[in-house]
Amino acid sequence: MDSDFTGKVALVTGGGSGIGEASAILLAARGAKVVVADWDGDAAERVVKAIGEAAMAYTVDVSSPTGCDAMVRATVERFGRLDVAVNNAGIGGPQALTGEYPLDGWAQVIAVNLSGVFYSMRAEIPAMLAGGGGAIVNMASILGSVGFGQAVAYVAAKHGVVGMTKTTAIEYAQQGIRVNSIGPGFIDTPLLAAADSEVIAGVSALHPLGRLGRAEEVAELVAFLASDRASNTTGSYLLTDGGYTAH
Repeated sequence: MDSDFTGKVALVTGGGSGIGEASAILLAARGAKVVVADWDGDAAERVVKAIGEAAMAYTVDVSSPTGCDAMVRATVERFGRLDVAVNNAGIGGPQALTGEYPLDGWAQVIAVNLSGVFYSMRAEIPAMLAGGGGAIVNMASILGSVGFGQAVAYVAAKHGVVGMTKTTAIEYAQQGIRVNSIGPGFIDTPLLAAADSEVIAGVSALHPLGRLGRAEEVAELVAFLASDRASNTTGSYLLTDGGYTAH
């Protein structure tokens, strides 16, 4: 068993930056053909250029069920099958107390971070079944297991992703599809790029390792879970959080 993805096709949502970009690049480096899907088509194209001919860019809004269906169809039309799906697309959303949280912000975060994972899996699973199985990795967060002030929508969505992952893993274990989720801590990605240095320092200090995680570190866990090396792992929620949840 190894993490060689030669002959396999992977789909990565939110692949235009951060963890998605690092995951797409690593999977391609290990032999996979990769569809880099992102709402920002230019960002997806940039990542594809870095990968080369083994990759295809696709512009998608994962909060659209028909958009996710079309994304998977395009993947199969281009590469013939779907073996690995990394459902990573997500947004941060507003920061506000629960009693003051904006309704439009709630709706948008749930639509992208929770419904988007459901819509993606709903489209991906039939394609994987047609090919004899596959592996799905859903990007949750440490906030899929703990709370965080002024982020009720994000926390609710990520808890939901963990629950959906476990349920789907149970449903499809006998049909050759493994489904796992990952809980990164705070990672040095564009989602944190707008924060000032004091905020970054404060967030870093919440991790016993004393730093933000790197997208490449999360990508290594993605590749493991998507590979045959994790053949006995399904329905799991694995943390890569610099010790954040050990407190």
